[in-house]
Amino acid sequence: MSGAFIASLPEKIQGRNLILVDDVYTTGATIDECAKTLVQAGAKRVAAVTLARVL
Repeated sequence: MSGAFIASLPEKIQGRNLILVDDVYTTGATIDECAKTLVQAGAKRVAAVTLARVL
């Protein structure tokens, strides 16, 4: 999943604390990759919230 996301407006991300919201957490790959992209774009901190988890 590497490179699946891009930060199209990094100037709006730089220095901000962000919360990712995902509907279902299965392997965590989507959240991990998205968070990595946001941090590389300059996010100060990224937290994640999911609504359901697949067991």
